[in-house]
Amino acid sequence: MTANSDLDSARATITIKEVLALSDRPDRDLSEVRIGQIRAADKHFALRIALQAAAVAAIAARFYTLAPLWMLGAWIGLCALALAYSVQGHLNRKVNGIPSATLPIVRKDMLVGLFGSVVAAGASGIAAVYGGPADMLYCAVVLSALMAGYIILMWATPLLVTSLVTVSAAAQCAGLIWHQQWIAAGAVVAGATALVISTIRAGMAHMSFRLVERAAEEKADTVSLLLREFEEGEADWLWQVDQQRRIFRPSPRLAFALGKEASEIEGQPLLQLLAGASWDTGRFPTGLHDLANKLNRRESFANLLVPVILGESLRWWELSASPRFDSQQRFLGFRGVGSDVTEQRESAEKIAKLARVDTLTGLPNRLSINEALDRALHDAAQWRRRCAFMMIDLDRFKAVNDTLGHPVGDRLLMKVSERLKQIMDSNTTCGRLGGDEFAVVVHELNSTEQIQALSRRIVENLSKPYEVDHHTLYVGASVGYAIGPRDGSTVEALTRNADLALYRSKEQGGSNFHAYEPQLHSMAQERREIEIELRSALKNNEMEVHYQPVVSADDGTIQGFEALLRWNSKKLGPVSPAKFIPVAEDTRLVGGIGEWVLQTACRHAVNWPNEIRVAVNVSPEQLTDPGFVKNVIAALSRSGLPAHRLELEVTESVFLRDAAHANSILEQLRRMGVRMSLDDFGTGYSSLAYLKVAQFDTIKIDRSFVQGAVKSERESIAIIRAVVALAESLGMATTAEGVETGEEVEVIRTLGCRKIQGYYYGRPMPYADASAIFGVRATSAA
Repeated sequence: MTANSDLDSARATITIKEVLALSDRPDRDLSEVRIGQIRAADKHFALRIALQAAAVAAIAARFYTLAPLWMLGAWIGLCALALAYSVQGHLNRKVNGIPSATLPIVRKDMLVGLFGSVVAAGASGIAAVYGGPADMLYCAVVLSALMAGYIILMWATPLLVTSLVTVSAAAQCAGLIWHQQWIAAGAVVAGATALVISTIRAGMAHMSFRLVERAAEEKADTVSLLLREFEEGEADWLWQVDQQRRIFRPSPRLAFALGKEASEIEGQPLLQLLAGASWDTGRFPTGLHDLANKLNRRESFANLLVPVILGESLRWWELSASPRFDSQQRFLGFRGVGSDVTEQRESAEKIAKLARVDTLTGLPNRLSINEALDRALHDAAQWRRRCAFMMIDLDRFKAVNDTLGHPVGDRLLMKVSERLKQIMDSNTTCGRLGGDEFAVVVHELNSTEQIQALSRRIVENLSKPYEVDHHTLYVGASVGYAIGPRDGSTVEALTRNADLALYRSKEQGGSNFHAYEPQLHSMAQERREIEIELRSALKNNEMEVHYQPVVSADDGTIQGFEALLRWNSKKLGPVSPAKFIPVAEDTRLVGGIGEWVLQTACRHAVNWPNEIRVAVNVSPEQLTDPGFVKNVIAALSRSGLPAHRLELEVTESVFLRDAAHANSILEQLRRMGVRMSLDDFGTGYSSLAYLKVAQFDTIKIDRSFVQGAVKSERESIAIIRAVVALAESLGMATTAEGVETGEEVEVIRTLGCRKIQGYYYGRPMPYADASAIFGVRATSAA
């Protein structure tokens, strides 16, 4: 539809009564149009006053000598009253503005037109009574000029112009007929009729244009809002309020969202509708206060989240709106769009909760723990106090997962979390970091004893047995803690230092706690350097295998050697096996290194006498490698070493990961003729089931028991005797490790051990020195 057709359509719907402000249709709001009419009339106010004053002066000058002075004075006074009323109304509108444009106000404002008509009627009456035909024509000319000026200046206010023209023309006709000027009277009637018709048509055109213009503005505003909202997310309804924040022309969808009819909410305060029952108490949610502030400040806003109370339910609306102003920049209210986002908000809250809660245990997860630690550090800095961060790691948890399966492991973690919850109070936040790692934030730390007591309680409670699926499980707990801001003023620093303390607890055997110490950082730095250099140690030929003799307890003759790895780093120098072996195991480098040691030991041992065996340590990591058996076969075949001269040493820890798999590997090797040795028996888990199933050839007794036996410790002596008796009953030999003095040799012989290994008979030596014992020359090829 074109602009002209819109204008024609609007003109066709406007009635003469609406143009003359006699009545309004109930389904149309013309208040803005009438305000525009009043402003158009005020635009030429000064010129209109001057025109009226000139007309009064012209009439007074003509009839000053013809009419009685009292009558002329009364007429001039009436004209002055009309001018004063007009000036008062104009000044009032200029100061206070136009509050509204209802029909009574418009009619009252147009009374100035009636006063102008009285002026015209009075002039015609004076001319008719006290003047002649010439005076009457003079008066008609002056009044015609006044009417023409009114039409030119006041065309936008048909009621005022029509009243002036009608009354003035009637008065002139009466005067002309009084003087029997019939033709002139007819001319006045014809002219007045034409003026009235023209005025009404002009007013109708003006109103039509304003209606079309306002509709276009509303469409533009609506389209702009809808386009903006469409880009950001679809809106469900339109809404608008007037200057008093009352609902104005509500859309059906808005009414439906409020659970009411459109007629019920028309004119109702927006905030009252949204507040529901809380309106009477005055206790509004924060979102409603934000909306009220935006409306009061007449600010545009977008995507404002507002709580809406509908009966007993709480809904969440997202509102966007902009203030509306007319052509004179006068505030008219707000128009905007809204949508119900209750479901989206609930989903977002669930997602936010899931993002901060561990789904297995229900404890706060790593993100929540980091946030809690950040708050604790902030409060500690603000109030000059201390906080603490504890890291907890379960001991032997992996063995539960490997032997009983992850479902049992998960249920164990749930029981662990329940015990932790019982220990915590309002000053602590406990959460799960992942796997079998937990953490605790102590928000306010009063003393070191407080954190030590909590650590002790955690270790003791988590170390008690668990009943899971008819299994009795024993897992310990290691704890490391750091105190903030002393040990770190940021989340990252305090977490790193607590982790270093936890690692120290694990190194000490677990089931204990350790505080962060500055030297732990240097130890961690040393560990990182070892890891970096260890990755290229084999490639750079920095590794070497040394051999320590294993002798007969009876006569001291050498029966074999234990292969021991040594590392002389080009950057770090000689590195103790106690330092680099744990790093190799943690970084999964031990598999490649162990394979190299196995190949090297077999290649060296083949040059020794046939009765001399070589023992090689095997890590749990190597036994989990599906290709380990093939690696052993390859090492034997390449070197030519008979299988019975190779002895593999394992510890009890290999059975904690997957006992069935470990037994299967060891059994395959035994069938090949490879001998088996159980190292460090009595210091670990010491289950007799291992000896029954795996069928070892040798049991090695740890040095700690040898030292205890020399000191006449009853427990150590009893353990050695029990191990010797058990080994003999199972057809196994026993080897005592770490024998350094003659006294220790005599005690070991007395207790019945068959073989001895230690510094007393020889320290670990290079291959060349070991070969020299047998008069064998070590070649470079070896």
